[in-house]
Amino acid sequence: MTIQSLGVGSGLALDDLVQQLLTAERQPKEERLNAKEERIEAEISGLGQIKSKLSDFKDAVDELRSDNGINGREPTITNPSEDNDVLSAEASNSALRGSYEVIVEQLAAGSRITTDAGAFTSSSDPVLSTGTGSLTFDVGGSESFTVDVTAGMSLTALREKINSADDNFGVTANIIDTGTGAGPRLVFSSSETGDGNDLVITNDTGVAELDRLSTTGGTNNISAANIESARNAIAYIDGIEVRSSSNEFENTIQNVSFEVNEVSPKDAAGDFLATKLSIGYDKEGLDKKIRDFVDNYNALVDEIKTLTRYGESELEEDGALAGDSLLRGIQSGLASIVGDSVSSSALGGLFQIGIEFDDDGKLEIGTTDFGLGSGEDRLEDALEDSFDEIAKLFTDPDEGIATRLYEFSKEYTSFSGLISLRERAAKDDREDLFDERETLELRMLNYEEILRDKYLNLDQTVAQLNQTGSALLASL
Repeated sequence: MTIQSLGVGSGLALDDLVQQLLTAERQPKEERLNAKEERIEAEISGLGQIKSKLSDFKDAVDELRSDNGINGREPTITNPSEDNDVLSAEASNSALRGSYEVIVEQLAAGSRITTDAGAFTSSSDPVLSTGTGSLTFDVGGSESFTVDVTAGMSLTALREKINSADDNFGVTANIIDTGTGAGPRLVFSSSETGDGNDLVITNDTGVAELDRLSTTGGTNNISAANIESARNAIAYIDGIEVRSSSNEFENTIQNVSFEVNEVSPKDAAGDFLATKLSIGYDKEGLDKKIRDFVDNYNALVDEIKTLTRYGESELEEDGALAGDSLLRGIQSGLASIVGDSVSSSALGGLFQIGIEFDDDGKLEIGTTDFGLGSGEDRLEDALEDSFDEIAKLFTDPDEGIATRLYEFSKEYTSFSGLISLRERAAKDDREDLFDERETLELRMLNYEEILRDKYLNLDQTVAQLNQTGSALLASL
């Protein structure tokens, strides 16, 4: 039982003495635990930082190890003038380099049907005066929908019903009010392009008034002059005619797709002017990927150096993982992979594309000329003359730099990786530390009780002596 009034009987500062003894007993143990906790928390934080940085690096090289991401082709389009936008193009990585002259003679279009002049006097007039009927809109027998028409429905209401039909496959109705004796004219446009995809409007019920809105199924249908058929896009590639049911030409040039946006302009003599389409290597894109790789590698090396550094003076703190062998092993492994040769590429290694180590162990596009040109010169030459070989340097499934760096990083960052194992071990140490603190608190409570019992006896003994002394003095 803890005595709170220790020292009252004797008048001695026994409570202060107990507190001083407790502090002397607790302080070295608590300082040791605090130092251990600080070290563990720093280790967990440092491991988290390097794991995050290494994961970012792994994601970066994951993109780089894909041939689709690095070995790109770049279409270049030269129109007759800056005012033209004749076509746009894309090329797969297997597209061959080449140059083509493209002329667009006709864009693909869907059907366009316009009601005859004078068929209606006002957009508010009823389409059907009595009874009911229906119109079916069909393209090539593969797409269709039906709209019911009721007595009193105006031309405007019919337009809205067509446009909002749930199964409308791409038919748009609009009203053009001519302001003349021709009256309002309903225009139907179909999004289904290509020869043979003509829109057909059928008067299902044979109500005579609906013939004004149909192309078939009645006796007084829309005249042929007001019906425009769907059509293909027509282009010429180096003089060879090509056609497409849409404005997109897929694989007309092998592994190249292009979309036509407008008809080619003509010269003063009425002849079409060609647009030049060139397929070449995406040198600018690959140049950026290489420089990004250098930056990502250097950022990882900087992080490792920050975490493993030793302070140069007492005022400068050590890194969270100063001298840690795990991080030194990561840096050594990365450098070994980057410096290795790649036999599957004619270039042999990263040096041939200008990448070198500097004195700090980081990468750079070198500026020193070793008789083979500076790093910038070597990179430029490789992009020009050995584009596909650069891809092999990074993407070869066995020797590729990016491939090996990805697998190396994965060994450390996965759930069962070396960093994750270290993290879990450090967190276990932290849990053990919590137990040690609880044990210390229990031991200190027990020690305090022993001290208070001990000095309570002293307090009582001194109090009795004081009483005896006072009695003797009183007797004398």
